[in-house]
Amino acid sequence: MPESRTTDVLIAGQGAAAFAAALYTARYQINALIVGDRFGGETAIGGGIENYPGYPEIDGFDLMLKFREQVEKYDVPIVDAALTAVEDAGDCFNSTLSDGSTVRSGALIFAIGRERRKLNLPHEEEWTGRGVSYCSTCDAPLYRQKVAAVVGGGSAAVEGAILLGKYTTETYLIYRQDRFTRPEPVLVELLNQSKNVHVLFETEVTELVGDSLAGLEGIKISKPYEGRTELKLDGIFIEIGADPRIEIPQSLGVDLNPETNEVHVDRTMRTNVPGIFAAGDLTDGSGTLKQTITAASQGAVAALAAYQYVSENHKRCWQHEMGFDVEEGAAD
Repeated sequence: MPESRTTDVLIAGQGAAAFAAALYTARYQINALIVGDRFGGETAIGGGIENYPGYPEIDGFDLMLKFREQVEKYDVPIVDAALTAVEDAGDCFNSTLSDGSTVRSGALIFAIGRERRKLNLPHEEEWTGRGVSYCSTCDAPLYRQKVAAVVGGGSAAVEGAILLGKYTTETYLIYRQDRFTRPEPVLVELLNQSKNVHVLFETEVTELVGDSLAGLEGIKISKPYEGRTELKLDGIFIEIGADPRIEIPQSLGVDLNPETNEVHVDRTMRTNVPGIFAAGDLTDGSGTLKQTITAASQGAVAALAAYQYVSENHKRCWQHEMGFDVEEGAAD
């Protein structure tokens, strides 16, 4: 029979926000359970990281292992299964996992992040972290005196190309349209001032070139650039957007930011639905800055808010669980 669990707080996700939330709920001495089938989130697949305090340089996967190890020292259970559905039962939440088990909790913290849009080319998944990246602001300093490319035409892509231009010998910005329409004019002006950034309009990446062991070594493009349809590269940054995983929060009536389609939270990471909190890249809590450090800080804040909520509502939830009438205290 599928297992049935109960906990004070169910934390959905296995990235920086989720692990930080688990660490803080443990220190507040309330029961928490982590569920998720994507260990480490974006950080784990981001390659080298040089901007997380305390670590001048660390691989993202190794950093997330340290997060998880610290949580495990507090004996917070971790279930390697995805959250597939949640029912709001009034005083508690009934959640179903991909392994068929169920969890009843007094509160929820959604830390399920975003789904990066991909080029869907062969080797893209395989070489992620080995030349293929989705975060130029995270990894640009790793490409000092190297050659890189950015794919995309929005603000994130243009900002990434500008930043990379400060480190690389050459950066290519590859965009399928014939001009920029989405980035702010000031960004385009800064881009034009970047002498080692080459913009390739009306061009698409058709193939990732490399070695199964070494990873990415170059790309093939749809339109010749200076007579070449293959560019030698040390890295490519795919900046074509990411979609927050909002399906389950939305099914529970959680409000979204109408401009960004992200889960809207207040400064304590509360949503509009009592007992539901959110943290990390899923939310509008840190604006456009989506980093490991902001996700972790939001997870800590969400844990405090969840602790306060559970402390105030614990009796109602567990009276319901034990089959008592909450208002009258009588057995059903």
